[in-house]
Amino acid sequence: MAGSVPIRPVDTATSSATFSVEHIYVERVNGSLPISRGFVYLYPGTLVPTGVYAELDPTKIKTGDDDRDGALQAPDWFDTKNFPTWTFQATNIVAKGANAFELDGTLTIRGVARNEHLDVTISGTPEHPHYRAVGKIDRHAFGMSKARLDPVVGNLVDVTLDITLK
Repeated sequence: MAGSVPIRPVDTATSSATFSVEHIYVERVNGSLPISRGFVYLYPGTLVPTGVYAELDPTKIKTGDDDRDGALQAPDWFDTKNFPTWTFQATNIVAKGANAFELDGTLTIRGVARNEHLDVTISGTPEHPHYRAVGKIDRHAFGMSKARLDPVVGNLVDVTLDITLK
């Protein structure tokens, strides 16, 4: 993918993935899950990467409600017993100026791989860049449509990833 492009690891201690989804009873449910591992292929002195890979840990999801967090681990939702890791692998990166890019890639959740799009803004310096990626995913496309509460939860999930590099 990146040949001799230097690999910069994601600082998992300062990076995060958050989401928000409509819920009929509480308007919106917000949550987070850790980015357990990640790499960015980045030429020195630049901010727009040539490649991105990340792993997320849905077994450690936090929504502010322990019962809901436990229910999300079940087979109807994330099925974390069988699929304890989600992955994202970039397939296309298009610079949109010096401080933004579009990121397309393969997101795998519950063993289902789908092409997804994220819009990314950049802050910081080439030595200490910060990336904020935002997008929407359709949870039904990843097989999360059979739960008893499915009718009261929105299909589209807003996602935000805040990434810093080591």
